[in-house]
Amino acid sequence: MTTINAYITFGGKCTEAMNFYKECLGGDLTIQLIGESPMAGQCPAAMHNQVLHSMLSKGSMVLMASDMVAPGGLTAGNNIALSLNCSSEEEINNFFAALSAGGSVIDPLKVQFWGATFGVCNDKFGIRWMLNYDKNQQS
Repeated sequence: MTTINAYITFGGKCTEAMNFYKECLGGDLTIQLIGESPMAGQCPAAMHNQVLHSMLSKGSMVLMASDMVAPGGLTAGNNIALSLNCSSEEEINNFFAALSAGGSVIDPLKVQFWGATFGVCNDKFGIRWMLNYDKNQQS
């Protein structure tokens, strides 16, 4: 099933923020630090305690967040993206092509270290989209 979730970038306060949201909303929180991931070698040591990816889930509620700042820095407006979890390879390719048309590709679709096809683009209205398709998570 295709879903859309909010994805927030905190630029250094992700752990604090996500623990706060867990206290407020409940649910299960997972946090992956940069230093504990295959990205560690690509990032300065000062970033190793920052969050690569976190997810708070409770039933159908999902909130995702990171400390990973996009090129150009973090400003109000680019700290939230829509994360589109796709249900097929065809769907992710079609959605990515359509959403990036007239916009810009930030990270082209490719298989990432977590095993899913993933890409990031800004649409022609400046909205950032993170598309993910994990064939191993499909039923």
